[in-house]
Amino acid sequence: MPSLLQNCEKIFHTDNLYEVIGVEKDASQKELKKGYHRKALAFHPDRVLNTDKEAATKKFQLLSQVYSILADEARRREYDDTGEVDEEASVDQDRDWTEYWRLLFPKVTAKDIEEFGEKYRGSDEEMKDLKKAYLSSEGDMATILDTVLCCTYEDEERFAKVLRDLIKDGQLPAFDKFSKENIKKKSARLKKAKQEAAEAEEEAKKLKLGDDYNSLAAAIAQRQKARARQADDFLSQLEAKYGSSSTGGKKGGKKSKR
Repeated sequence: MPSLLQNCEKIFHTDNLYEVIGVEKDASQKELKKGYHRKALAFHPDRVLNTDKEAATKKFQLLSQVYSILADEARRREYDDTGEVDEEASVDQDRDWTEYWRLLFPKVTAKDIEEFGEKYRGSDEEMKDLKKAYLSSEGDMATILDTVLCCTYEDEERFAKVLRDLIKDGQLPAFDKFSKENIKKKSARLKKAKQEAAEAEEEAKKLKLGDDYNSLAAAIAQRQKARARQADDFLSQLEAKYGSSSTGGKKGGKKSKR
């Protein structure tokens, strides 16, 4: 099973927990919470603009897990000292991260989540994130689209134009991954993105999602009920499998650090 840091590298393209949240290492708890709030809005499962719900949910859950570690002074200090995390103490597989979010930000509504995306697009903040993603990925557009908040495949041409202008002006270096990208690779990425968008639109139709906020709220409530049913089914399966077991006690002890 991949470790937390390995999952961060795979999903966020960095194994630095502070970079996952988008803050400096010396960030205050207030700055940490603000960074988590900002990124969680982009990956929140209730964002209907996300074309890939499963990927967004994984990002949201991992982001929340990272924040829970850095928000704990003892665990943060251990990470700062060793560059590692106590996997057994930090995994929290059964935690409801959506509920964790709502406890931290009780006043945030689904409308707030959507408005964040609208304000972020085309902003100075998006430009800063785009430059950073370009530099860290050395111009890999797939990574850029996966890193910059709230973007979809429809933003690719807009991003590409901005980056070309910045390269021309000497503000960014010219990377081969960007300027000499294989046409087949780009076409395959576009085809996959359009397919995901079509699947998302079909799912919206199944949920009978209208354009107004009440329809959005109803769809969210419906998804929450479905998640609750899934949880009940899972618990029932566990009870059926292990409820009559006579084995007792906890397995093993604390895992050693790498």
